[in-house]
Amino acid sequence: MAAESEAGRVRMLVDDAQQGDHAALEELYLMHFDRIYGYLHVTVGNRHDAEDLTTQTFVRMLESIGRFRWGSAPFSAWLFRIAHNLAMDHFRVRRRWQPEEEVPEPPPDEATSAEAVAFQSMGRRSMLELIEDLSPDQQQVLTLKFVFDFSNGEVATILGKTEGAIKSLQHRALTSLQKQLER
Repeated sequence: MAAESEAGRVRMLVDDAQQGDHAALEELYLMHFDRIYGYLHVTVGNRHDAEDLTTQTFVRMLESIGRFRWGSAPFSAWLFRIAHNLAMDHFRVRRRWQPEEEVPEPPPDEATSAEAVAFQSMGRRSMLELIEDLSPDQQQVLTLKFVFDFSNGEVATILGKTEGAIKSLQHRALTSLQKQLER
């Protein structure tokens, strides 16, 4: 029920923001800032670039919210897609990933799926070290699914891939991680 009321609240805020309501825009920003910043910090590996990209994400949101249309993907997936595209542009310019500091651990999750249990048992820090050997796409899928709790459909929207491709990337990534852990 809480998720339904949250989704309804976001829908109302987006509708109001599309009509030029500055308070609605501010509330959308406040609702999504921490997750967008966290995603970008994990993705780019340093606080400074994550802060810049987070700012750019919300500037893009302001510029294009009038073109947002409700469809198969929720607003948060649309916003993460903007953040993802900016991060990929950032990497194209830099052509290298250079983490400058440790990524903060997200708060513990109560999820009981096998994947979540695996993440918790290995510890998030060691998991981040393990996923460095995965392809960038596999890293993105695991991060969006298990750190930010997006569904396969939402991850597909964010990354611009099919849901089948997301399932395949997740399977290959988890298989690779399992092999690393067995070593």
